[in-house]
Amino acid sequence: MILTKLLSDTRRSAILIGLCFAVLLILPWLHLMPETSPFHLSAYWITLIGKIMALAMVALALDLVWGYAGILSLGHGLYFALGGYAFGMYLTRETAGDGLPDFMRFLSWTEMPWYWAGTQHFWWAMALVVLVPGVIAFIFGFFAFRSKIKGVYFSIITQAMVYAAALLFFRNETGFGGNNGFTGFTTLLGYDITAASTRSMLCFVTALALLLSYMGLRYLMNQPYGRVLGAIRDSENRLQYLGYRTLWYKLSAWVLSAVIAGIAGALYVPQVGIINPSEMNPVNSIEMAVWVATGGRGSLVGAILGTGVVNAVKTYFTVAYPEFWLLILGGLFVVVTLFLPNGIMGLFDRFKKEKQ
Repeated sequence: MILTKLLSDTRRSAILIGLCFAVLLILPWLHLMPETSPFHLSAYWITLIGKIMALAMVALALDLVWGYAGILSLGHGLYFALGGYAFGMYLTRETAGDGLPDFMRFLSWTEMPWYWAGTQHFWWAMALVVLVPGVIAFIFGFFAFRSKIKGVYFSIITQAMVYAAALLFFRNETGFGGNNGFTGFTTLLGYDITAASTRSMLCFVTALALLLSYMGLRYLMNQPYGRVLGAIRDSENRLQYLGYRTLWYKLSAWVLSAVIAGIAGALYVPQVGIINPSEMNPVNSIEMAVWVATGGRGSLVGAILGTGVVNAVKTYFTVAYPEFWLLILGGLFVVVTLFLPNGIMGLFDRFKKEKQ
């Protein structure tokens, strides 16, 4: 009964969602089946599925602050990239062994910057994955929310912040690989990162992290905390009049959202094999908002569904018609805004009402 409530409000929906997650947890292991088997999944499909699931976690993170608290962020790509860079530092150190990473030797550096200290240790790298996005989100959110910056102004500031970070990370002297970023990873915890077993495990861990993120956020949103976030979205001034200190509710949701995005970035990097400043491109952050809007903001399932649909379409069109992809993305956002204000989940709700 408790598990059902963590998946959906109705038993039928909970069973359907549970089956979908079960499939996602099983799919990675099909990569280990013989290539002659009709159930075998190639490395391409395993990487693609793992990548989309990691991006779905970012959509969940954005849905928390936008769909439930009404805070539209156009800079969540920053937290995603910071988590990716934190884990990429570990992968780079493991590849380099006891020496300096290749890009540092190319720049004639003789020692690592102080902020690289300890990144050769897996657990310290994982701590950075959580701490770096979380601390930066706390500092930014505290001053932004305390200054009562809202609406489009807040969205513009978040976009400016991610753009400024991208410019910073593009510079070679910052010590993050410049334009090329980190790539050429060979091992993870001593295992060959390109081995079938490692790919399957990474994809499985991503599916598990997505499931736990979904269930955790759903549990949180069903608590009084979630209802307060909804009240902040609908009428923050009235809530403040009732005595609630909305600053800390918004700040806690913002930091939690950033941490989830950072973990998603850490899961994304070893599967795609690269992290560079292009992940901080403001267009990427806008895409994240499109995923949530397409699926239906304020619906955690919708965020995951929207991510899957948009990225599936993107995967096809960037290969078949690459020059038209941005036009298609913009058109999709316009169509959703005008005709599907509640996204795909809104369509499902409409069908349910019509049947009743």
